[in-house]
Amino acid sequence: MVNDALAATSAGQPEDDALAEIFARLALDAGAEIMRVFATHPQMRFKRDSSPVCDADLFGEEVILNGLSRLAPLPIVAEELCAFGNIPVLDGGDFVLVDALDGTKEFMLQRDCFTVNIALIRAGVPVVGVVYAPARGDLYVAGRTARTCSVAPGLSLPPPSLWREIQTRPMPAQGAIALTSRSHQDSGSAEFLARMPVGEEIMTGSSLKFCLIAAGEADVYPRFCRTMEWDIAAGDAILRRAGGVVTDPSGAPMTYGKVADEFANGPFIAWGDPKAASTFTVNWRD
Repeated sequence: MVNDALAATSAGQPEDDALAEIFARLALDAGAEIMRVFATHPQMRFKRDSSPVCDADLFGEEVILNGLSRLAPLPIVAEELCAFGNIPVLDGGDFVLVDALDGTKEFMLQRDCFTVNIALIRAGVPVVGVVYAPARGDLYVAGRTARTCSVAPGLSLPPPSLWREIQTRPMPAQGAIALTSRSHQDSGSAEFLARMPVGEEIMTGSSLKFCLIAAGEADVYPRFCRTMEWDIAAGDAILRRAGGVVTDPSGAPMTYGKVADEFANGPFIAWGDPKAASTFTVNWRD
């Protein structure tokens, strides 16, 4: 099943790189708006599902939606639009997932590990993705490859010479680095990691966890509590293009466009090393 996940994303299309650059520019523009709000120490509010929201979520999403509206028509599933009941009809074709501010709690606590996420879904698979951490200036992009660079919010994309391609690493036999959510701890993830050769656990927020694994700086990220598709799709795209996989605990690849579930995900594990995924997803409950 892990091999199926790799095969589904192994062949990017030339237009994916162009679309990735468009998404990246929109993320930089949204990041500038988000950082403007960040400086004002805004008030946090709560939506009907008890998840947090602030002006930065709304303003950042508006920037992205305005930019996407100038592209060829594609259905857009955006977190705040969905919160207001604006859910597009998906017909099985390509669509875009948007989370303008992933890590609202981190944002409200004035931490720097929040991100802008934009992803293109094709046949249920994230094939183009952008994750931007505006407070850090770290930009991760997946088109036909996974790349990263440093750029401040609102600026232009840097020239190719200032980008570097990223790739996952093999999982070490001992001393693997695991990433966990700072704001959402769950017993399932702890149980899973207890059976892994983990030497260090690092807590951080948002979709940056996928990017750190994609860059070979960590090995595994389990998440057994609720997430939404827009939380993880962009990071998933980057990790897959860097050589990793995202599976459910049995090893089946994650899929997107789950309208019947209101775009909610089940438990998942992000892996840098697909061989480790094949080993531990099969055996972890034995």
